[in-house]
Amino acid sequence: MWKPNLSKIVTAEQKATEGRATLLSAYKAAFDAHLDAVARQRQYDNRLTIVSYKGSTNPQWNAEAEAFIAWRDAALSYMFDRLAAVEEGSIAPPSVGEFITGIDPIEWP
Repeated sequence: MWKPNLSKIVTAEQKATEGRATLLSAYKAAFDAHLDAVARQRQYDNRLTIVSYKGSTNPQWNAEAEAFIAWRDAALSYMFDRLAAVEEGSIAPPSVGEFITGIDPIEWP
């Protein structure tokens, strides 16, 4: 008699967990790419480069870094709020595009 290998059976809970992990990974990759694209609007290489200008002796660069950091923090709050709403089931998971377009635009100095 054939006996199934129980270690290879994937439960619905495991599939859901994997699905959430995949979705979270897609959101994070899109979010990081969006932050980089916004930083490049002001000729910075990426999100990490622009924040390194906080405290710069050049007032424009410092102001841009501060604006970016404040915007990034608001965008992160949005991201975590949306993910929590998806997790609790109060909203359907948005597409990655819908997720990114829901982020308020930055207001540069």
